[in-house]
Amino acid sequence: MDKREKPTTEQLILEAAEEEFLLKGFDGARTTAIAERAGVTHAMLHYYFRTKEQLFERIVAKITALVAQTVLAAMGDPQKSIVERIQSGVASHFDLVAAHPLLPRFFLNEVVLRPERYHLLDDSLKERISELFAQLQTEADRAATAGEMEEVDMRQLFISIVSLNVFPFLALPFAELLLGDLAGNRERFLAARKAEAIETILRRIQTPRP
Repeated sequence: MDKREKPTTEQLILEAAEEEFLLKGFDGARTTAIAERAGVTHAMLHYYFRTKEQLFERIVAKITALVAQTVLAAMGDPQKSIVERIQSGVASHFDLVAAHPLLPRFFLNEVVLRPERYHLLDDSLKERISELFAQLQTEADRAATAGEMEEVDMRQLFISIVSLNVFPFLALPFAELLLGDLAGNRERFLAARKAEAIETILRRIQTPRP
């Protein structure tokens, strides 16, 4: 017998809301559709979340925390060298986006391009990311001085990682049209892009062998 706990009504609503917002954005999403997806009445949805804005904020907070936790877990492992941690971070971030391919477009359209929503990025979360960057930068500088890797600005490197990992998913609808059979098999195409992203970042940071 399956002993897993059944999701609560609130969890069902949040799952349905995430699907609706990711597919349609804030303006296109409807609370009636969310309630239908969740299998609850519209009145029940409003009992848990009074406004559409409140529900949207919960979804953005969840997504932001998921991304941050993935990066922190992969790049904050003290048991690995700085190069290994960067490599792990690239792979983990790519896998996260691959598992949630609608995230990049949603985050770009609904948060990045809307300054009035910047407040949704929690200050404590930004502080944790800043601390991680500072820690990684210290270790990267130490490794560069020791000749173990190239000198690098970790913030710039992070931008490169995000760009390499996110663009294939933003461009995926047009990839087959532009690239032909290279993008014909989605699974194979994404596996190749992941490997290319990792190799590109490693080439940037690794010291050339004599």
